[in-house]
Amino acid sequence: VANTGFLSLCAYGRVTGLAVEAGAGVSHVTSICLGQTWREATYSLGVAGGFLSSYLHSLLMESPNHPTALKALKKKTVIQLKKQCCYVSTDYEGDLHHQGYHHPARFQVPDGHWITLDKERFCCPEPLFQPKLLHQSSLGLHHLALQSLQKVPDHARRDMVGNIALSGGSSMFPGFPERMCLELNTLFHSMGCQIQVLASPERDIAAWVGGSMAASLTSFQYVWMAKDQYQEHGAKYVHEIF
Repeated sequence: VANTGFLSLCAYGRVTGLAVEAGAGVSHVTSICLGQTWREATYSLGVAGGFLSSYLHSLLMESPNHPTALKALKKKTVIQLKKQCCYVSTDYEGDLHHQGYHHPARFQVPDGHWITLDKERFCCPEPLFQPKLLHQSSLGLHHLALQSLQKVPDHARRDMVGNIALSGGSSMFPGFPERMCLELNTLFHSMGCQIQVLASPERDIAAWVGGSMAASLTSFQYVWMAKDQYQEHGAKYVHEIF
């Protein structure tokens, strides 16, 4: 058993850094130093892929598209729409108020209807940075990243700032790494440091890749639990070991 933030960091060849995970069910920000997670510097955000898919559907229901085609959309089709057409804007307010800043995209649904996505393309993933759009009081991922780093001792923070790793399927939106980098540099401007984020093309499966790597290390063997141990001590033993 291992923290997914740590595993994501392993996929980048790091054991110290800040893992920013945007997944399907929940998003996390985790500070990790020499393989150890700082629990007091770990934050979760209840905005992730499932919520964004539902949000996209609600946005489309308010669009000029044919209402019959929209009502018939299956969850699988909405997810496909989201993955193929949506992106994170680096200037959300500008895109929202200036039609010429963005371009529509057309998508043919299984029943043959065509759906046009306009501002829905960049409005869909915006709650990752502005959860209030989904009526959540939480801070956005970039602010949670700042809070996490502020909880870390000064001597470890510089190494973490240089190793901010993105992971999870909801981090795959085009423009997500650029927006995260832009927001973090704005927040850290007073600290006089330039932020770079690590964004692997396969970051959607980073936790699995990191898990494969970590499990093969001899130093990881102490967190294995044998079947006979589980049978002898029961489920409570899981919490004692991990």
